[in-house]
Amino acid sequence: MSSATRNNVRISGVGTTTMMFAHGFGCDQNMWRFVAPAFEDRYATVLFDHVGAGRSDLSAYDPAKYADLSGYADDVVEIARDLGLRGAIFVGHSVSAMIGAIAAIRAPEIFEALVMVSPSPRYIDDDGYVGGFSADQIDELLDLLEENPLGWSAAMAPVIMANPDRPELGEELNNSFCRTDPEIAKAFARVTFTSDNRADLPRVSTRTLVLQCSEDVIAPAQVGAYVHDHLPNSELVILNATGHCPNLSAPDEVIDAIRAFV
Repeated sequence: MSSATRNNVRISGVGTTTMMFAHGFGCDQNMWRFVAPAFEDRYATVLFDHVGAGRSDLSAYDPAKYADLSGYADDVVEIARDLGLRGAIFVGHSVSAMIGAIAAIRAPEIFEALVMVSPSPRYIDDDGYVGGFSADQIDELLDLLEENPLGWSAAMAPVIMANPDRPELGEELNNSFCRTDPEIAKAFARVTFTSDNRADLPRVSTRTLVLQCSEDVIAPAQVGAYVHDHLPNSELVILNATGHCPNLSAPDEVIDAIRAFV
């Protein structure tokens, strides 16, 4: 099976440099519909769905391969190599920020720059590290998802989006969660929320833009600062946007920050 089929790869835009956009947990490439088109006049754009999301080929899901983020990073590298990309720009939201970091470590020639939107290398607090959640809170979150996926989605989507004055955004995220294959979603959630990629950050030589929302319960301000401090070649931009999905809630602000960086 080709990577284009497996990951539902879609290519648009013009230009000699390519931007690859990667979505977060429970989402799909549609989450970039307000951001990616803004770059199509200067860049080729690549959108795709992680296996198990959107219109990816669900038969390609292998629990062993995707037992940690490295399996998803392998897919990113394969897509990029199949397209012949070199010196591309990777834009990753949430968990895909770390997936992009792993991909850049493994194949540094592919990406000239990384953009991390609402990244977190570890969601669970540790000694001297604030991730935003205790281990017990993550266990409770994963247990609820296991027992009642629809209830989990309905409860979590508005919290993650954190734009109560625009309930339609939380509803869209909830609908996206509900479209995801439930068994794969449970596995991906466990991989996402129990991952620890802090040791990978100093190994990323690629220049990186870290976009941190001003209020984000999933990846609080201390996390964005930690990512910036531990990436050797990075800059940090604090967005006015609130919530964990500024690509939906504040796309113009995200676009402006990326344009200033690239």
